[in-house]
Amino acid sequence: MKATATIIKSPEESEKDVLLALLPEYGLKLAPDGLHIQWAMGNGRHPRNWRLGRKVYNTALIVFMEFFTTAISTAGSTAANNAVHEFHIQKELSIFCFVSVYLIGQAIGGVIFPPYSEVFGRKKLYVASSALYSLACIVIASVPSLAGVVVGRFVCGFLSAIPTTVVVGSIEDIFNSRERVWVICIWTMFANLGLVVGPILSTFVVADSNWRWLFYLAAIVTGILTLLLLTLHESRPSLLLAQEVATLRKVTKINTLEGLNPDKAPDLRTFVRIALFRPIRLLFTELIVCTVSIVSAIAIALVYLFTEALPPIYESFGFTPKQACLPFIAIGLGLTLGLLTRCLDLRIIAHHRHHGRPLLPEDKLTGFWIGAPILAGALWLFAWTIPPAVPNISWLVSVVALVLTGYSLNEIDYVLGGYLTDSYLSYAASGLAALSLVRALLSAALPLISAPMLDRLGANFAISVLAAIATVFCVVPPLFSRIDEEGY
Repeated sequence: MKATATIIKSPEESEKDVLLALLPEYGLKLAPDGLHIQWAMGNGRHPRNWRLGRKVYNTALIVFMEFFTTAISTAGSTAANNAVHEFHIQKELSIFCFVSVYLIGQAIGGVIFPPYSEVFGRKKLYVASSALYSLACIVIASVPSLAGVVVGRFVCGFLSAIPTTVVVGSIEDIFNSRERVWVICIWTMFANLGLVVGPILSTFVVADSNWRWLFYLAAIVTGILTLLLLTLHESRPSLLLAQEVATLRKVTKINTLEGLNPDKAPDLRTFVRIALFRPIRLLFTELIVCTVSIVSAIAIALVYLFTEALPPIYESFGFTPKQACLPFIAIGLGLTLGLLTRCLDLRIIAHHRHHGRPLLPEDKLTGFWIGAPILAGALWLFAWTIPPAVPNISWLVSVVALVLTGYSLNEIDYVLGGYLTDSYLSYAASGLAALSLVRALLSAALPLISAPMLDRLGANFAISVLAAIATVFCVVPPLFSRIDEEGY
């Protein structure tokens, strides 16, 4: 991506001569039309030409931010169960306040932030969201009322949409297309790993103290992270180019040099049309957007349902409350297996290039073709290797099913997000906004229905319902291939 700056032509030709002489020294050049300044190839100040150490440092900080805020989102379930007696409320209301409110805030933030995420620079958004997230966690932990929980969790969820929507942009700023395949894969893996780390973290913290200490801990971690983010390097090329132009103005004394920033904040009318109406319209009028959003949302929302379902299931195996959260590690292990599928993706891409064939979005669905049947099989296996209907099978069998579940969830999330981007190109941001909205709302709803569903159906039949839904997913990859063949 090339950021540019407009030159207001000076009446003195000598000014242009001075500028042309200085541009190579500053790693810049004139565009062919002679009206713009752009980055020259190999400019070390452009984010894609940074040293590897700087790239890794920037990426590690923002990926950790996404990982930790995601962990705190699923940690709310354990806190909710612990806070029921303190606030004297029903379990469903407590889950709504600690989990669903967070995800509703995230859904709203996911709609509002994307149109503005390119305007203010990456660093400012990261620092501001981390600092305010820390303060909101303090509110949750210190205010002795349920209102403090609701306000704090909503603000945390709203702010968590910033790393979710901005990290991909930062990765695009820093890495070329080949590098991004691996970096985005790692980012997706760590983001989903946060989903399964949250219940483990919260269980161990709450077991030895009070649920409020979970949020004091979150405030401390995000507070330290805020200080580290202050050392982050801004990666938005257009803002960095504007700084280069400002330096040129000082050196050349050509005050008519002005930066042309393509990342303009939309006015209210444009915001409503693009950020609000377009994602909703795509969701209800485009079969691909609707299907991808629902399938991906259900896959990720399963983890939020498991935060309520897994502990009592493994306690029925004889696990202690602390031990009952450890099977989430199996899901986390499954997430890492996605690296093997990325190697297969690269071989498919190389094969197409070698034979001179264009690479279509459907050619990148390998992980979904594999992940959909594995998810269905894993859930069926899990459903019928756990008590009470099957009391005599080792818990290790069900844990293997969770490993496969983790692998398939990560594949579905990663592959479908990329498929949506490749299929809609200039409308990809709106398509991803629709996906994020459905995912957040469904993730907010599933924890509320998991406890009643488990009570009424029992663990075996409740998980079987999920397995049946996952089985339906297996028809989606052929559906996408048919859409591509028939051109609609």
